Amino acid sequence: MEYQVPQFIDVEDRIVGPLTLKQFIYVAGAGGFCAIFFVYLPIVLALLFSIPVVALAGALAFYKMNGKPFVEILEAGFNYYTRARLFLWKHEEGEAKKEGAGGATAAMPQEQPTRGTPKLTRGKLSELAWSLDVKSTQDTSDNTNL
Repeated sequence: MEYQVPQFIDVEDRIVGPLTLKQFIYVAGAGGFCAIFFVYLPIVLALLFSIPVVALAGALAFYKMNGKPFVEILEAGFNYYTRARLFLWKHEEGEAKKEGAGGATAAMPQEQPTRGTPKLTRGKLSELAWSLDVKSTQDTSDNTNL
């Protein structure tokens, strides 16, 4: 028995004329805002407020950047500016490694611990790995008893 395999599943259906449902909602929303502006505000202010609304709605409905819709670009930008970020940078003064006459490297400058970053030694790291291994085996044995 042969089955038809759906093709072009990434293409959205055209619901309202040449527009998809999302595009129609963006355009209709912008039209509604503009109508409210023109009813309740003077013409000059209504035009001043309508231009950015129409531009944003047009970008949301039709503009794609690198194959992604503009709404995803806005979401990524919003998440970038609202989420906390951790910047780590190790500053090395001068040349860290100098070759001496005997072929030995010069002594490395003593590392300064950075503020707010816990110092993780090999012993602490192995203890942490051991505790995670023990907890994960206990959790799986607890789940098998259910």
